[in-house]
Amino acid sequence: MNYIAGKPPAVRPARRSKKPNHKGASAAPLDPVEQGEIQDLSLAEQAYHQLEELITTLALPPGTVLAEQGLAQRLQIGRTPIREALQRLARDGLVVVIPRRGILVSEINLRTQLRLLETRRVLEHLIARLAAERATAEERRAFAEIAANMRAAADAADDIAFMRLDRQFNELAAAASRNEFAVRSLNSMAALSRRFWYQHYKEAADLPLAANLHAEVCEAIAKRDVKAAGEASDRLMDYIDSFARKTLDT
Repeated sequence: MNYIAGKPPAVRPARRSKKPNHKGASAAPLDPVEQGEIQDLSLAEQAYHQLEELITTLALPPGTVLAEQGLAQRLQIGRTPIREALQRLARDGLVVVIPRRGILVSEINLRTQLRLLETRRVLEHLIARLAAERATAEERRAFAEIAANMRAAADAADDIAFMRLDRQFNELAAAASRNEFAVRSLNSMAALSRRFWYQHYKEAADLPLAANLHAEVCEAIAKRDVKAAGEASDRLMDYIDSFARKTLDT
């Protein structure tokens, strides 16, 4: 899936999957369509997408030491693409390089998340409005489909499907906004936010509510309603901020 490069989105219907064990479990396997999309990417992009999902779904939990050779064997991808993917993950804040210890999956920090949300709120509002104004007919259809699939994922209590749809939504909104500067700023925050949500959602989140709030943004963009898209984005960010603060009590 490479919406930034303008590739048309392929949105899959949500499906029920077995509930994963958050502690060290493998991420849900890709379906044939998802696998085909991954294979369309460069090896470095393939490595990045797969590692990002393993980290954001806590299959590689915080503190895990990452070795290029082990990751290359696990993903069946060469060490050079793995190295490039790790460099990108470090820029995203998902891994850290520590002298004499190597590369570690970064810790999850509430204070960092709250600072991130201060910036993300402004960017999400801007991107939602721009996407509603600038999305093509094909992109608007994709937004409508993502909205329906997010609600289906919530109905099926399929957290992995919802996470994948959330990434599709973020990438599609980025492409539709036609503003590379806002996109670059937001890109580094999206994966950190997904990982934080995945760690805490069973204790503090409401998956149907989260899905509906995301879907409302998608539907406003699909209808080319700029004002409604901005307002829906603000409601979504209100919920995400409230969710982050609730984790203090869990």
